[in-house]
Amino acid sequence: MTNLGEIALFTDDVDDVASFYQRLLGSDPVARWPGGALFAVDDCKLLVHERAGAQAGGPPNEDHFALSVDDLAAASAEALAAGLLLLVEPREYAWGRSAYLRDPDGRLVELVEA
Repeated sequence: MTNLGEIALFTDDVDDVASFYQRLLGSDPVARWPGGALFAVDDCKLLVHERAGAQAGGPPNEDHFALSVDDLAAASAEALAAGLLLLVEPREYAWGRSAYLRDPDGRLVELVEA
């Protein structure tokens, strides 16, 4: 099963962007920390995150959306079998197990294990 799990927005001004979405959504973030805020939008998360350089071997820190999958290994294998290229192979991160690819227009897409 694949669901839209997260939309991540990277910014130089977390407070301003978080305030915008707080007013737009009419609700407070469900979590807030220095450099970030997390909103719940139905079953999807909206992450507002401070822009920073990517960690070595990690995904680019840029706007993206995440598709939640039941089995990351299987979803990654299916993507490869369909002729898609993984930008970052499946690996463990602080937020869970993820892999990354780009769509034809260069947008970053995360596959995250549910």
